[in-house]
Amino acid sequence: MSLREVFAFPEVVNDYAARCTAGLVVTLAVATILAPPPVQVWLAAALVVGFALRVAGGPRYSPFGRLSVHVIAPRVSSTPKLVAGAPKRFAQTIGLVMSSVALGLFLAGLSTAGAVVLGVLVAAALAEAALGFCLGCWLYAHLQRVGVVSDDSCVECADIWARPGMTARS
Repeated sequence: MSLREVFAFPEVVNDYAARCTAGLVVTLAVATILAPPPVQVWLAAALVVGFALRVAGGPRYSPFGRLSVHVIAPRVSSTPKLVAGAPKRFAQTIGLVMSSVALGLFLAGLSTAGAVVLGVLVAAALAEAALGFCLGCWLYAHLQRVGVVSDDSCVECADIWARPGMTARS
């Protein structure tokens, strides 16, 4: 198995599993915000590691991803709802950056600033978990429209409102 295969992200992912993972992220991030400063560092580090594992290989290496794919999502719906993987990886990368910034702030003793960064992360993950709105996917589609992301990297992503169940928004 090549290194590229080891770190391959799935081309399609189960949206229900992604939403379940987002719910688990919300839970851990809120626990991190509410924890005392020494514990915040460890919980924030767990968030960073989780995002890094999901960026590296989707749900394959992540405990939250595995739990969502194999335990929680099948109880939500026996039929998976498949969506493009590239925007989900982009969203996980944003989560990795934000949780890393929060960890750095907690390590620097700036707990309030770290909590604010995690609060933004919670809002985005909660939108995904509760509403099915992936902010990272939305940003990915906009970056595709302006040419930052190649159009052929994810054809479905170019117009997220064309997906079944979505309505056009201004």
